[in-house]
Amino acid sequence: MARVALRFVLVIGVVQLFADATYEGARGIVGPFLGSLGASAAVVGFTAGLGELMGYAFRSVTGYLADKTHQYWAFIFAGYLINMLAVPALALAGNWPLAAALVVAERTGRAIRKPSTDAMLSHAGSRIGHGWAFGLNEFLDQTGATIGPLIVALVLYLHGGYHQAFAVLLIPALLCLTMVAVARIFHPRPDELEERAPVILKAKGFSKSYWLYAVAGMLIAAGFADFSLVAFHFQKTGTVAQSLVPVFYSIAMVTGAVAALIFGRLLDTIGLPVILVAFLLGAMFAPCVFLGGFAWALAGMILWGIGMGAQDSLLKATLSRVVGRDKRSTAFGIFDTAFGIAWFAGSAAMGLLYEESILAVVIFSVALQIAALPFFVLARRLAQSI
Repeated sequence: MARVALRFVLVIGVVQLFADATYEGARGIVGPFLGSLGASAAVVGFTAGLGELMGYAFRSVTGYLADKTHQYWAFIFAGYLINMLAVPALALAGNWPLAAALVVAERTGRAIRKPSTDAMLSHAGSRIGHGWAFGLNEFLDQTGATIGPLIVALVLYLHGGYHQAFAVLLIPALLCLTMVAVARIFHPRPDELEERAPVILKAKGFSKSYWLYAVAGMLIAAGFADFSLVAFHFQKTGTVAQSLVPVFYSIAMVTGAVAALIFGRLLDTIGLPVILVAFLLGAMFAPCVFLGGFAWALAGMILWGIGMGAQDSLLKATLSRVVGRDKRSTAFGIFDTAFGIAWFAGSAAMGLLYEESILAVVIFSVALQIAALPFFVLARRLAQSI
């Protein structure tokens, strides 16, 4: 059964690889593309913010509905269909309102399928280790996130335009949808991989450990500066040449992929210390990125990548251990909604602080992320006492 579970994780990981290659490839050019269609900076910012908010906030609804109906594959198919086809459809957009709607639709599609996908991975994780399941999945996910922007960069380098770049992304989009079908054919009931049902879930709601983990996740999200602010800082200060900013982002993505793989594996054997070390390292990116020169900025982006990898491999793996399988999609959806709202609020706060004091941004970022660590400790102790 462990071999079947590992095969399922790998198949879903390949799905995620092609998915990330599609929408992460598009992400780097969406802003300039909207601008080329006549959108103002305010429209671009609003569209990006609304898309991310929808991409997280809607998950609490879709996660609940998936658990209520048990139609997990239906939510996954619908979500990936919208998520994937909205990107190449941008090649047909001739005005910014249509393009903006497609950008928001892409994020909404991700919200529809994410809780169900995570729930299925958690079932497989009960056989091979939750940390390993989510870590391996995130490794393949981040691999796609590295490949996608390089594909787009190649198209633009060969003198293709934005429309051509979006059109080329139809290829990984179709490969993603094909792999979703393959996963459904060979693994129609991933819930049957569950080794045993955790008993930590209370009859009417979630355990205290779950909510403490949620608070920790919100603090991490609120204090973790979005790359858009980091890139803005690089451009404004000249710390990193504009041509090297995408390279720094790629380095962070590769680091995140490797970190997710390592931390996920170690979580299953060492446990809590891995979480504390991973997020402590991730919290240290802010002073390096915002206060240092070129070399420190590079080190900071490596730490930023470690933080990203830790978020995506450790948080869901940890939650899987304190939530029963029949409510796991709901739990992941609620957690993602809280995480996304905290990220949105924290990003807005850091944007305002940046105008006043860069040091204030650093203090805000580091303080919130370190404040999350005691919540991880307390949640772990409560979970072990039950």
